[in-house]
Amino acid sequence: MKFEDIIKKISGFAAGLLIFFIAAGMYLNLKGFIMSPDGRPVLVKTAQAAPSAPQDTGGLSQKIAANVNVILPRGHALGNKNAPISIYEYSSFGCHHCADFHLETLPKLQKDFIDSGKVRVVFVSFPLDSRSMMGAMIASCMPEKNYHEFVSLLFKKQRDWGLSFRPEKLLTEYASLNGMTKEEVAKCLKDEKLAQNIIEERQQAIEKLNVQGTPALLIVSKDGKEVIHGAPDYDLLKTFLNEKLTNNNK
Repeated sequence: MKFEDIIKKISGFAAGLLIFFIAAGMYLNLKGFIMSPDGRPVLVKTAQAAPSAPQDTGGLSQKIAANVNVILPRGHALGNKNAPISIYEYSSFGCHHCADFHLETLPKLQKDFIDSGKVRVVFVSFPLDSRSMMGAMIASCMPEKNYHEFVSLLFKKQRDWGLSFRPEKLLTEYASLNGMTKEEVAKCLKDEKLAQNIIEERQQAIEKLNVQGTPALLIVSKDGKEVIHGAPDYDLLKTFLNEKLTNNNK
């Protein structure tokens, strides 16, 4: 091969790579993110924490039209994959209500419904800000066996890393306690494909499910798909789920 041909091939590859990064940057910007100078995605269009859910079982959920094409997220799950009810928990690591739900409500759900195979809970990242986005990306790269422990640690330490001037340093330390090296964390935070996947699921929740804040629960059962906006009182949620289970057995 002639030297000129080699130069042309290299130039063509470089041009294609440039177009890819430009397109990726445009996509991220369209979905509310920009790329920082060090190559990491930063959220610029923020959502907010959801208000508390209605405090009555009749108004607890919002029915989703049967013809709405919702692609169910493939997040990390707790419980039997064949459980009659699946709960998709849209959550942000920086959201105080999400921390309360994960640390206080989820253990009760596990005891009453998950361990007995009645309910399956799938955790879905819905970052509200750039710090939560970093947490979501690192969690996605976490070894499966350490994922839930890492998520619980982020919620327990939410105030520490959330108010820190160097949140990445603390998040990296937490990740190192759960099986990731500093090099793996750094590589993870620069993974544009991963960022795009998180953003796409976030955007679908906004467009298809009308999720505007966190936490939000997508309930999938025999009755169809329903969304609970905000963190419900556990006793009401328990009653709601038992009603769904009763309907499932009819």
